[in-house]
Amino acid sequence: MFRGGSLGSYALPGIISMNLLFTGFMGLATNLISEREEGTLMRARTIPFGIHTYLIGKVLCQVALTLITILVIMAASAALFGNFFLGGPRLLALTWVLPLGLTSTLPWGAAFGSLIRHPRNLSFISLGMMGLLSISGIFYPVSGQTPWSQLLSQASPVYWIGLGVRGALMPETAVVAEVGQSWRMLETALVLIAWSLLGTLAAISIMRRSSRREGRGLMRSAWISRRRRRHRGRHRA
Repeated sequence: MFRGGSLGSYALPGIISMNLLFTGFMGLATNLISEREEGTLMRARTIPFGIHTYLIGKVLCQVALTLITILVIMAASAALFGNFFLGGPRLLALTWVLPLGLTSTLPWGAAFGSLIRHPRNLSFISLGMMGLLSISGIFYPVSGQTPWSQLLSQASPVYWIGLGVRGALMPETAVVAEVGQSWRMLETALVLIAWSLLGTLAAISIMRRSSRREGRGLMRSAWISRRRRRHRGRHRA
């Protein structure tokens, strides 16, 4: 453990980062699968910009819920581990790291939620996420990993979320364990913004195609139903 840090200051960034990932990605994906079964997506498609409005509303709702959860976690950590929070500009980084961390994962949760047909299939996604977490460095530095593992971890938003949270909460002495011995706040913001934009575009496109496919399926089912009723009516006559 580095000088100037307590147990809470090292455990909290990993817990917050994992909460952002699972709440942002898995929470929205699970919610979307459930509401698709209820026909909510089909109803959203019938109004102008319905898919856009639906996705934005879900993202904002999940952001608010997750931020409240994180505030509770931070308050509990402060009570358990003492006053470990750092003051100054670095702590203010949480005001943009947390929202960007959510917006970089929530749209991908919506995209996968539109692609996955059954909730049971989410278990395979969870396994992949656990593997990603194991190399992402949110609980230990990636600087001790192999070069290819470092590149793989930095290609995902999970690493940058963890880096941003650590940069805001951990003592300055902890930066020596990071890649390049820097918190790289500017790079963190740019990478998370890029993942947010890509995820939003992908989610809108995938949700549109999914709702169209379901619409065609419903129309076909209704047509087959009408033909069967007509066929039964002719036999009775």
